Amino acid sequence: MILFSRSLFHVSSLACAITISSAFQASSFEVVRPRLDVAYRMSAKAIFDQEAFIAESKEMRLKHLEEQAMFALKIACENYGNAVFPNALIAGDVVITHLLHRMGYLKDATKCKVMVVDTFHLFPETIEFLREIEKYYDFKAEVFCAEGVPVGDKEAYDAKYGVDLWKEDIEQYDKVCKVEPFQRGLKTLNTDCMINGRTRWQGFERAWINQFENAPIGGGLAKCNPIAYWTLEDTFDYIAKYKVPHHPLHAKGYPSIGDAKDTIPIPEDGSTRFVNFKFEGDATKWLDYATERKGRFVGLQNKDGSTKTECGIHVAGAEKTFERDLWNAGNSAVKVLATAEEATALKKSGKPFVVAVYAPWCQFCQKMEDEYESFAAQMDGKIDVYKLRGDEIRDYVTKEFNTASFPTINIVKPDGTAVKYESEKRDVSSFKDFVAKTLEKSMV
Repeated sequence: MILFSRSLFHVSSLACAITISSAFQASSFEVVRPRLDVAYRMSAKAIFDQEAFIAESKEMRLKHLEEQAMFALKIACENYGNAVFPNALIAGDVVITHLLHRMGYLKDATKCKVMVVDTFHLFPETIEFLREIEKYYDFKAEVFCAEGVPVGDKEAYDAKYGVDLWKEDIEQYDKVCKVEPFQRGLKTLNTDCMINGRTRWQGFERAWINQFENAPIGGGLAKCNPIAYWTLEDTFDYIAKYKVPHHPLHAKGYPSIGDAKDTIPIPEDGSTRFVNFKFEGDATKWLDYATERKGRFVGLQNKDGSTKTECGIHVAGAEKTFERDLWNAGNSAVKVLATAEEATALKKSGKPFVVAVYAPWCQFCQKMEDEYESFAAQMDGKIDVYKLRGDEIRDYVTKEFNTASFPTINIVKPDGTAVKYESEKRDVSSFKDFVAKTLEKSMV
């Protein structure tokens, strides 16, 4: 278009110069008026096939975006030793999968590995689709899930973390089911460059990303965003052009797919769909700016009351995982109850004690670690202060130590009665007041 405009400019300038010259030759006082009839004839001759022009322009754009994305992937896979692609199986990710296959990187695990995080709350179609594209492209993804739970074992997850963890604390759910396994996957695969499908088109939180950047996770890990400059329309145009295998829920009205518990069709009636590589219904409901993830995180709020738009994987602070236990034995004043049997025996001993039922991954447990440690040190010689990990023995701690969430602090009286600390204030002074009110004041 720029070249076309310049050509018109030169032609117009030349015509203008000739007209002015002729006018002055005829009479220096003659007024030269534009030839409107000539303009009309030129306009009629300039008519062209708009649809064909638009289609060709989109094809040119798609070719440029494809080349740009492949160049970025080549840098990621050739220049780094361990490029890893965390694949969420959404539209942009299947395009990247297709490109990696075309470039031969899927079959060569030394160039690029694919990992998938199973939150145990995905749509059934998601894991089924993963198996389909593994077979189609002849590769095998590394699947990671919540710590201490076998891959695919939802019952084990429920037993350890609870069926309703996401309802009780969405931030902790994100850490347990998304951030921690994501981080563990990157670490296990020795990742030095992470490939992902984020785009500027997805919303204001991502509006300024580039094709390469340092991730706020993993200590400055290199991050490759090969389709950073694509719109969602570009993505689906590419899927249609190359008949790229894509998530079956696109055909049921879902522009983006996450957890089944908080993902809905857009519009909610499912009238917009991508079926047989074509849109049905009003495609703008999906393709407008920042609408791709409009059906994600529905009904979820952050702790500050703001609407949830990110799961936490790509934000600053995500590197804070929980690979260690709390109040480590050997350098802590907090004593350990290692098993339910030990806890039961202590309850029957006739000695009063304080016990914190906790989970090492719980942010609230982590936040009170220093205060509870100081409390235990100050109570030394007065009353024993214990910890009991409860996420692996939920039924027991629910029954014996009043535990519905973590942390739960109890004072156990000499008769074995467990009295729950109900306050949200978790500091030394408040803990000491609780002991004073529950037991003899002389103990504090």
